[in-house]
Amino acid sequence: MLALLTDRKSGEVSTYDVPAPELRPGGLLVRTHYSAISAGTERATLELSSRSLLAKAKARPDLVGQVIEYARQNGVKSAYQKVKANLDALTTLGYSCAGEVLCVGDGTEEFRPGDRVACAGGTYANHAEINFVPRNLAVHIPPQVSTVAASLTTIGAIALQGFRQADVRIGETVAVIGAGLVGVLTIQIVRAAGCRVVAIDLSPERVARAADFGAHLAVSVNDPALVSKIKELSKYGVDAAILTAATDSSEPTELAAKILRDRGRIIVVGGVGIGVSRSNMYTKELSLALSRSYGPGRYDPKYEEEGIDYPIGYVRWTERRNMEAFLDLLATGQIDVNPLVERRYSIEEGAKAYADLKNGGYTSILEYGSSSAIRPRAVAVNTEERPRIEGEVRVGCIGAGSFASSVIFPNLQAVKGVRLQAVGTISGASAVSAQRTFKFHTAEQPLEVLNNSNVDAVFVLTRHDAHASHTIHALAAGKPVFVEKPLAVNRKQLVQLQEVYAVQLQTGRPPFVMVGFNRRFAPFTEKIRQFFAGRREPMLIHTRINAGYIPRDHWVHAEGGRIVGEFCHFVDWARSVIGSPIQSISAMSLPDGAQYRSDNIAVTLKFADNSIANLLYLANGDRSIPKEFFEVFCQGSIARLDDFRTLDLARDGKIERFKGLQDKGHRRELLLTVEAIRTGKPSPIPFDELVEVTETTFLVQQALATGDVIRLVQAGQEVALGTPFPEKLNTVQPHSVATETVHGSD
Repeated sequence: MLALLTDRKSGEVSTYDVPAPELRPGGLLVRTHYSAISAGTERATLELSSRSLLAKAKARPDLVGQVIEYARQNGVKSAYQKVKANLDALTTLGYSCAGEVLCVGDGTEEFRPGDRVACAGGTYANHAEINFVPRNLAVHIPPQVSTVAASLTTIGAIALQGFRQADVRIGETVAVIGAGLVGVLTIQIVRAAGCRVVAIDLSPERVARAADFGAHLAVSVNDPALVSKIKELSKYGVDAAILTAATDSSEPTELAAKILRDRGRIIVVGGVGIGVSRSNMYTKELSLALSRSYGPGRYDPKYEEEGIDYPIGYVRWTERRNMEAFLDLLATGQIDVNPLVERRYSIEEGAKAYADLKNGGYTSILEYGSSSAIRPRAVAVNTEERPRIEGEVRVGCIGAGSFASSVIFPNLQAVKGVRLQAVGTISGASAVSAQRTFKFHTAEQPLEVLNNSNVDAVFVLTRHDAHASHTIHALAAGKPVFVEKPLAVNRKQLVQLQEVYAVQLQTGRPPFVMVGFNRRFAPFTEKIRQFFAGRREPMLIHTRINAGYIPRDHWVHAEGGRIVGEFCHFVDWARSVIGSPIQSISAMSLPDGAQYRSDNIAVTLKFADNSIANLLYLANGDRSIPKEFFEVFCQGSIARLDDFRTLDLARDGKIERFKGLQDKGHRRELLLTVEAIRTGKPSPIPFDELVEVTETTFLVQQALATGDVIRLVQAGQEVALGTPFPEKLNTVQPHSVATETVHGSD
């Protein structure tokens, strides 16, 4: 399909052929008929992209601070790779479109194929032939409204939310400062509500057009009689001023304060400076409020992505209800957008549409051919048994996010004998972006990558909740799989994985699964193992992870949480250094608070050889202290590893120190994985061990919830800890672990 994308580094806009997005539960695939380019929001985004790196930094000092903090935690090289991957990426454009439903996912029964819908949302309602749209960001188009008019629905909802924030009454006078696209829609909304409208703009042309759109008074900001004209119309000054201008200057805000009546209201919709002088605000006791995009629900992932609506009795106007209300105004003829949709371009002319907006105009409409559809690609399923791969290992990657682009892809490129064959993402734009930057041969849908006969091995690099399903599909297709941690986010997924793995074993073709537990492959980790080689006593490991706070609404908390998603790294590290199966788990945490949840935990693991690992994972610290610290005590010797930058080995009163650039083992992990795939050898980490580590993270959660010590037994392992197990254990698969509660803790 065709989509309009922009280069973050240069700001250049081009039309690309990209894979169609995947249908997912809770949403629908929409064939776009029309999409609207906003002269304000989108043009401002492109102007920022086209600036130099220094200018970008000045414009976004908050992001510069994040980069500095990341460099402090992970090293300058890692920070550079992350920023480079971000700047090299192609990004989608657009946030307001209308079209026809192609197919619907689970949980979207209110829509049917063939329905006309208006759609909203950056990264969803894109300038693309086909879009995936969550259910709360799509609304039905009334029969009286044309599809091209409905393509302005999102922008209309922005105007409507600004009007609602103004809380005006019939008969009041409202000033709309900035008569661009959102401004002229606001003018019509205010008039439809029975209020008088004053339109103010710098441009004489826009002032004249504002009168055509229904303003009772349209006046230039440079008119010396501006204040007197407004007083003549309103008697007391305007009751509310809605700022729909786009400028870094605070002049629109100062103007609003000047023309408002006593105790009037300023509503900021556009990107304007809000540094209004105190004297103007104080003497009239003015109020100032910001209007957030289309309305309540915006930027709330539970509302937008999970489809959880707000009760109408508590939140009357959500972003979706604002969209419906705007369409109702179009249907009754109270708002006329026909003059706004006259300038149209084909999707192939998208770059010209953006360029022409610089010469004036409210908006440009992109139109799409009626033949736009999901064009299935003929992809052969690979059923050939290939225990050994001759020549290049052709890698197919599913997922192209920040970690994949800054760590996995560059390291795979550096591995000799690897060909980056295919990349697939749920949104086709990010796949094409990765293809362009890292020279993948093709950009495809994830399912196409899994079934591609030219792909020898699959790398799963998606969000956590999709790891298990993609791994299962790759195994079923007979392909070796590398999956980023975690292997699964719950026990149900893990059991399904084990079932598929067992079936593949029975075919006589050993399955290959590797998980991205990179720290066990770090050079300093290997030195520690060598230092304690031949030990005759148990080890005691102390690990302190200054993980830092992650906001409660971050996606990781909904996909297994940080214990399953990151703490697993340190369970695996201890397992690899000790080299003995985990036998029991106990855990405690700080009480859940408003900020830190249960991300502050102390976990004790006991191993079959009587070694002990004490793992502290903390979110309540300060990031100025390095993140990861490890100590290993055994047989009169100590190893101390600080953030994979320095290693001290102490024995017989002497300390040997090693220093180096931070190396957490990513490159060696990938080298060993590719070599094992090429030669037909087993995974660098045995599957049973991957299951053991994953199951341990689930048991940590159980131990935190119950306060119990949980014993873990590998399938076939003898019990030798003194506490008898029950006759029947909950062993779900041949490669699974069994668990037993030993005792409770007060």
